[in-house]
Amino acid sequence: MDDCIFCKIIKGEIPATKVYEDEEILIFKDIAPIAKIHLLCVPKEHFAYLRELNPSREALLGRTLKKIADLSEKLGLSDGYRLIVNQGESAGQTVKHLHIHILGGETLPWGV
Repeated sequence: MDDCIFCKIIKGEIPATKVYEDEEILIFKDIAPIAKIHLLCVPKEHFAYLRELNPSREALLGRTLKKIADLSEKLGLSDGYRLIVNQGESAGQTVKHLHIHILGGETLPWGV
């Protein structure tokens, strides 16, 4: 998508503080963190909603979740972390590119 901010970050057109990257996903620091550690994990394939999953994207999402778990200690999340996937405007999704918020590094209140 030409106008997608996350696609532009993936392409290197917009700078981001990257903490992990492979051929399928990119993890970078959120520019407006709401926790001590607040990262965004985005698949490099552009799609916006879980309802757009097909068998290939289902497998990608599974590998993405596994990668987050495998990297948790390296990311400073050994004491635990929260994953959030906002779906739609009412849920707070501001970028229409599927992304997973990774929050941790401190005890999080339930409402965050």
